[in-house]
Amino acid sequence: METFYSEHQGLHAPAGEMFGGLEVTPFDSPARADLVLEAVRGLGLGAARVADDFGEEAILRVHSADYVEFLKTIWDEWRASGREGDVQPTIWQSRSMPGRMAAPRDPDGRAGYYALAGETRITSGSWKAAYWSAQAALSGVRALEGGARSAFGLCRPPGHHAARDQFGGYCFLNNAAVAADALRATGVERAAILDIDFHHGNGTQQIFYERGDVYYVSLHGDPEETFPNFLGYADETGRGDGEGFNLNFPYPPGTGWNSWRDGLREACRVIGEYAPGALVVSLGVDTFHNDPTSFFELRSENYLEVGRMLARLGLPTLFLLEGGYDLEALGLNVGNVLRSFAEESRAG
Repeated sequence: METFYSEHQGLHAPAGEMFGGLEVTPFDSPARADLVLEAVRGLGLGAARVADDFGEEAILRVHSADYVEFLKTIWDEWRASGREGDVQPTIWQSRSMPGRMAAPRDPDGRAGYYALAGETRITSGSWKAAYWSAQAALSGVRALEGGARSAFGLCRPPGHHAARDQFGGYCFLNNAAVAADALRATGVERAAILDIDFHHGNGTQQIFYERGDVYYVSLHGDPEETFPNFLGYADETGRGDGEGFNLNFPYPPGTGWNSWRDGLREACRVIGEYAPGALVVSLGVDTFHNDPTSFFELRSENYLEVGRMLARLGLPTLFLLEGGYDLEALGLNVGNVLRSFAEESRAG
């Protein structure tokens, strides 16, 4: 299992974020990628390669051109207007202001128009980091296209909260969506995305909600209780061509391994029946009991079984890093999934 990464992914380094009403050190720090890369190299699963550059074509099939242009230019606009510090959204198009569905010229308004949440800031290196995070995902797609049975895109910043034209939840470009759409472009008749991050992948759901060629399945904290709050409910099953191809498993606070594992079994059964040509796994390990952003109770040893269960699907599988913010356990937990997947695949 080859790993794909880029040193540029550390360029997104905001000074802080708002959490619980306080200014805190960002949970999605550049150190996350370094820790995971170190862990993967230590496992000896395969080569760790610098991602290739596939350009913006695949990104622009998933994200709107005006949003991509915003990500490229907002930092310079922000500074040119005399503002200091990171780009921080402070005004949103709310339910009481539905009139104008376009981004204003004012940098504050532009940031709020393209933001879905207020914790995620944009720095001078955010676009380059996000771009290369997507290239890591696309490099994994190329590996599967070349015949590999599995690959790992060490994507940082993560991606599953990024919608077609909005950023938030530490995400700017939706790496899983870019990868799944790129797999379709390579000739895969249909693809599946299994999102096992603690938080619902609202962006991934939005992008594919009306498509029947990419099945999105997510296990996550109940949005009644946690971010992203406004999407991720069990009655959201798709629309139009996508009806029946969106499946959510929301779980309450205190959910432990046994309940979560039962959901994963059902998710695997549904994906197996769908019989995709390839599987993209949004690999978040913020389901860990000590993660500062979640309320699940999984332990490090549980991630070994996660890898084995996914391997038994027998599908070409691309893992993409999403969340996981307990830095002491991050490398171990990601490594446990990948290692057990590789071992089970060889045994099978």
